[in-house]
Amino acid sequence: MNRLNKAVVPFLGIAILAFLFALWGGLMRMGWRLPAITPSLAMAHGPLMISGFLGTLITVERAVALKQRWMFIPAILAGLGSLFTLLIKNFWLGPVLLTLASLGGAAILVEITRRETALYTVTMLFGAAAWFAGSVFWLGGWQIFQIVMFWQAFLVLTILGERLELSRVLRPSAAAGRIFIGILVVYLASLLVFLSDMQWGARLNGASLLAFSLWSLRNDIAWRNLRHPLALTRYIAWCLALGFAWMGLGGLISLGLGAQAAGPGYDAALHAVFVGFVISMIFGHAPIIFPAVLGVQISFNPLFYIQLILLHVSLAVRMLGSLANLHEVRLWGGLLNEVAILVFLGMTVHSIRRSLKASV
Repeated sequence: MNRLNKAVVPFLGIAILAFLFALWGGLMRMGWRLPAITPSLAMAHGPLMISGFLGTLITVERAVALKQRWMFIPAILAGLGSLFTLLIKNFWLGPVLLTLASLGGAAILVEITRRETALYTVTMLFGAAAWFAGSVFWLGGWQIFQIVMFWQAFLVLTILGERLELSRVLRPSAAAGRIFIGILVVYLASLLVFLSDMQWGARLNGASLLAFSLWSLRNDIAWRNLRHPLALTRYIAWCLALGFAWMGLGGLISLGLGAQAAGPGYDAALHAVFVGFVISMIFGHAPIIFPAVLGVQISFNPLFYIQLILLHVSLAVRMLGSLANLHEVRLWGGLLNEVAILVFLGMTVHSIRRSLKASV
């Protein structure tokens, strides 16, 4: 019988609230003329998305998995930090709390790595450290475009670490492991280079993302599951495979354009990874993560492909608008990106409610 894990519901509620405000702020930053709602909404888009939403989700998932109460502290800090960052412009408390949340996230990974030192845990540890480093720079007054690659590394390395763990059933060769480590070293080096030379750092970062994408072709189990007999497994595989493809494209864009402070090229390079890779991975991992966190099964529905297709088609439209400098096309592509995400949230909630009713 399914039983909702009520202890995590408030955390998920705060995370989703931060997510919805972040989506609204993203449309404002893109150029849609919308009411600001709060004084700092447009500028809070990145911090709310990275720390408020994804930081909360990731730390809650780990706290539930490891059954450690202290691991909920980063999620509490992220929720409070999101609230203050959203409501009060130029107030130090919100960024401080979000930075402390990232420190707590890094502490969780230190504990996980201590318990099991492996390539996948070390990879996720570097990701958590990048989250904390980017938050410290942001707290110190750096602009988002100067530190966004650190926040991107948090998500990229967290996801890649989880994929490494799940793909162990393939028993990748020692050579594959060494190649991954080599790419990881270059990727981490690109973050350090970016601090002193943004152009070379961005191009090196892009080359690493492309290399990670190509590495996944042979070594991630997702590609082998594209024709799996189980419908849910096949759907998840398509989410992941498309995500890896977008990460590679994002790497190509950064490799070709170098660092961007704003504008269509900046939008294309970032959102190929943040939307194409990260959000697609969320679509794919949700049927795995939500049952583990909430204690409620998500029944697969073929209609899930609607959100997946809409996400990737609209992102292709957005990329066309950005790279061809077609402002109206980029605007509509970005809007439809968010429609796809809202469809995903709605269908996920509907599936959870159906599961709960069926268990009564």
